[in-house]
Amino acid sequence: MLKDFFNIWSILRVATYYFFFMLLFWGSSSKLGKKDFHKDFCSLDMMKSLRGFAAIGVILHHISQEEAFQRSRVLSPFVNAGAFFVAIFFFCSGYGLLKSLNTKENYLKGFIRNRIVKSILLPFYVNVILYAIYYAFVVKVKWPAAQWICNFTGLTMMNPYAWFPVVLAILYLVFFLTFRFIKNRPVCFTIIGLVIIGMGIGFCFNGHMAWWHGPKNWWLSGTKVPWWCEQKILWFNGEWWVNSAIAFLTGLLFAQFEEKIVSWFRRLYALKFHIVLLLTYLAYLLSNYGQTAFGYWTEYSGKGPGIVSKVQTYFCQLPLFALLGFLIIIFMMKYHVDNPVTRFFGKFSLDTYLMNLMALEIMRYLMDNKKFPFKVKNYNLLIFALTVFALTILLGVIEKYITDGIKKLLFRNKAGKTAST
Repeated sequence: MLKDFFNIWSILRVATYYFFFMLLFWGSSSKLGKKDFHKDFCSLDMMKSLRGFAAIGVILHHISQEEAFQRSRVLSPFVNAGAFFVAIFFFCSGYGLLKSLNTKENYLKGFIRNRIVKSILLPFYVNVILYAIYYAFVVKVKWPAAQWICNFTGLTMMNPYAWFPVVLAILYLVFFLTFRFIKNRPVCFTIIGLVIIGMGIGFCFNGHMAWWHGPKNWWLSGTKVPWWCEQKILWFNGEWWVNSAIAFLTGLLFAQFEEKIVSWFRRLYALKFHIVLLLTYLAYLLSNYGQTAFGYWTEYSGKGPGIVSKVQTYFCQLPLFALLGFLIIIFMMKYHVDNPVTRFFGKFSLDTYLMNLMALEIMRYLMDNKKFPFKVKNYNLLIFALTVFALTILLGVIEKYITDGIKKLLFRNKAGKTAST
């Protein structure tokens, strides 16, 4: 038993949980048990720290999905937690957009350029170029010309982790079009909600690969298919594209009714918070039921794409991700965290998210080819996890500064200064 306690997997597991747990307390400000509430719980700084916390969670989620980590069950709580952290990104994005629309004059003027092109598309295509350089000159892949062209244009995924900015750009564009041309806000919210659900149902038909190309169940038989038929190549090839996007709408709605919601929760806060907590827990049980009873990966049942089962699973998950961001923000009325780590990752959240796959692939290559400088065999996974984390930060910072440099070159006002974002 003592030997097991000092096992490297136990050490890595305990150290990771402790680090993640301590982030909830370092720089915390609590009014639990007191009558007053935080006034800054929805401030820009708090939202950045919340996004930073989510960014760390996403990195740990990606590491935990590595085959070696799943075999050893190290970081197992993070294996299926990615959608929870991404829901925080969507909630913060929705909240920030409507809050800015309500408080900034002429916010929609230049929105396409400032919020979509500069903030989403430019980082996305910088990321495409960096991955193209990596695959062409480091990995030296032999892709057909059509694949290079489609990946470069963004029609297919050069970086499978880059799905998030694609969905975010779609949601930002729908936000702009609805609030620019429709004055009735309930109609705007309804349209955005329908678009989000439409994307979800679109995935359910699309599935995890081009199932409709080739003979029935070709992915089970080993039938050779074109490159674009494989998993994670086409848009919306995966439930992660859609299952947490409903949190974007929750963020919008919270921003719209923030004063009324906050005022209502100020009375009998503990009771009302626990009601929301209970509802979120029930939604969590419903989500688990949907995934167990129906499931997203129905292609591997041997009965074709299983579209109906995917739709059922998707609608079982919607309540959970609609409530999650709301639950967190209500809790932040009484308790929030802001420390150098969460602020750092909040600043580089998109960039570390996008560069995480490259860090993972570099480490896989070094470990598989025994080119990593450390020779302590028992500590391979620990070294892998720590190095992936460090590489993700390094690569994310590099991408951020490259992107910012290109912004300065491409977007200048008449005075020669970078246009505001």
